[in-house]
Amino acid sequence: MSRRGASDVAARVTALDWDAIARALDDVGHAVTPPLLGAAECAALARTFGDDRRFRSTVDMGRHRFGEGKYRYFAEPLPRLVAELRASLYPRLAPIAGRWAAALGSAERYPSDLKGWLARCAAKGQARPTPLLLRYVAGGYNCLHQDLYGALAFPLQVTIALSRPGADYDGGEFLLVEQRPRAQSRGEAIVLERGAAIVFPNRHRPVAGARGAYRVTVRHGVSHVRRGERLALGIIFHDAE
Repeated sequence: MSRRGASDVAARVTALDWDAIARALDDVGHAVTPPLLGAAECAALARTFGDDRRFRSTVDMGRHRFGEGKYRYFAEPLPRLVAELRASLYPRLAPIAGRWAAALGSAERYPSDLKGWLARCAAKGQARPTPLLLRYVAGGYNCLHQDLYGALAFPLQVTIALSRPGADYDGGEFLLVEQRPRAQSRGEAIVLERGAAIVFPNRHRPVAGARGAYRVTVRHGVSHVRRGERLALGIIFHDAE
């Protein structure tokens, strides 16, 4: 893959097949993109994990019984690449989020740009940035969870793989589990190539039923890493209290 700078992130995001992404989200509850980041960009982001100056907080998953591994929330200012990804992805996802809200009978609607949404978050006392890096080594995993940080939560989020499955690590599949009303849970295990993104629900999604859409609860996690080191970038669109 040719070397690419952060300045063309918006063009890369625009070039994605957003009709196909919307259909996949509606039909199966997640969408996987072709690589958005090149190898050098993934490596550069992964290297920042060791730079304490770039982060506002670090969570040891084992200490909190969240799993085994660590994740670090970026401090402001976000790295340029992360900021541009967040700002470019949000306007494409906001119409899907609004459509989902309407299907579930909610009056919630979302501003057309990230700045407007973050202003709404700040008005609710949610002003701390939430994009993060996650790192697992052999034996690491992440329990099923939802990323909720206050009263407001954007319904979709994105994870981008920074490591190569089968080369940098084995195992470590991205997990999604849906709990449908009066039914057993349904699980998916997804392997992401380096630089690719998965778009998935933050908390709930609508599923078409015989009497209209019904609400499905979604949680996500990571299976055991059997070998090596797995790093990923998480892009959450609501800020934290």
